[in-house]
Amino acid sequence: MVKRAARPCPLQAPTKPVLALGLEGSANKLGVGLILHSPPSADSPTASTSSSDPGSVSILSNIRHTYVTPPGEGFLPSDTARHHKRWAAEVVEKALASAGKTMEDVDVVCFTKGPGMGAPLQTVALVARTLALMYNKPLVGVNHCVGHIETGRLITASPSPIVLYVSGGNTQVIAYSQQRYRIFGETLDIAVGNCLDRFARIIGLSNDPSPGANIEKEAKKGRRLLPLPYATKGMDISLGGVLSAAEAYTRDPRFRPTNPPKGKGSSTSAEDPSTIKINGKTGTAMVSQEERRRRAAGEGPQASMQDVGLSTGPKKVAKVQLEAGGEAVDVPPPAEGEEDIITPADLCFSLQETVFAMLVEITERAMAHVGGREVLIVGGVGCNERLQQMMGIMAGERGGSVFSTDERFCIDNGIMIAHAGLLAYRMGYETPLEETSCTQRFRTDEVLVNWRA
Repeated sequence: MVKRAARPCPLQAPTKPVLALGLEGSANKLGVGLILHSPPSADSPTASTSSSDPGSVSILSNIRHTYVTPPGEGFLPSDTARHHKRWAAEVVEKALASAGKTMEDVDVVCFTKGPGMGAPLQTVALVARTLALMYNKPLVGVNHCVGHIETGRLITASPSPIVLYVSGGNTQVIAYSQQRYRIFGETLDIAVGNCLDRFARIIGLSNDPSPGANIEKEAKKGRRLLPLPYATKGMDISLGGVLSAAEAYTRDPRFRPTNPPKGKGSSTSAEDPSTIKINGKTGTAMVSQEERRRRAAGEGPQASMQDVGLSTGPKKVAKVQLEAGGEAVDVPPPAEGEEDIITPADLCFSLQETVFAMLVEITERAMAHVGGREVLIVGGVGCNERLQQMMGIMAGERGGSVFSTDERFCIDNGIMIAHAGLLAYRMGYETPLEETSCTQRFRTDEVLVNWRA
């Protein structure tokens, strides 16, 4: 068999340093980052931090400000857009100051074009257009998912992995072929992050730092694996029924809630301590009654700014109705000597194990189809250590490996938009001002990835 020669990388090394400012705001994270692509050093002409990108890459700053709602509540598009509008100027200034740069130093302004929540996307696009017009800079609209993938490849130095993209709004299994990211499988209804976030609200977990992080923490305390629907549909998955089944357990007489949601009518004192984070450091601040009123009205949302830089039981079996009028299913009994109760930790553990097993299955099928040996997990849910562990077991059995980044780059951030936008800019792409609108539905496979071989 004649082996086909590898296609040369079309992305040429920059002849001078190129600086990009990236703005991300597709959901409740407002992120601004600055990234610098530089020519290869004289000492090492072939030096590279990414196999597809000759030259060097420097992350200068990566600032994020998060809109956090009270336990039991999600974030509405209008409130989230109001948060982004309130904090945009401050986050941009902090990112520039942290990098030691000014807008005059920036070569291109990149922003998230989609997918995401409409109102927050429009708010951040407006900020990007304003900066571009004020300082006469070109604009590049970026696909949110492609930003995650390219930054994941950069940070982990994984050249061509199978990608599992798992976040609050997206769940996809992706492989690269002929200058497109091809979607092999995806969710048919809700995304895995949305599934976890909604269940966190059902059982009253805090939204700080994120519902998914608190689900993960609670799951580590779980003792019982409760039956939940396993809904793989070929290469796709369905999560709506899994969420409904998990919620049904909260109506079981044996369920013992430990984190009941606080009602909106609960009384508060004139001043109440509130935890805040600045530059990753936790402290306590006094929040007045007026401030709480403003937060409830969406005028001053609770938020944090971060510089994210660089057993065998008895044989008897209990029954539970998963749905009203539904079929009874077997529920594993408690371990010997333990009380027969169902805790929120048990439900978090069961939900994670079931959903993550589904994700591992469809990822393995994609690996088998393309003959891949590497998996890259990107998106906010990619921070989950249990998902990484389960994927690692599967990949290890196939002689492969798993790559993932930490929360600085898994969670939505400005760097991923700046990096992907700068790759496109270096290939000659710019977004005309009249085309800088946003879309909530921007498919990953719509993007021409012309910077890859």
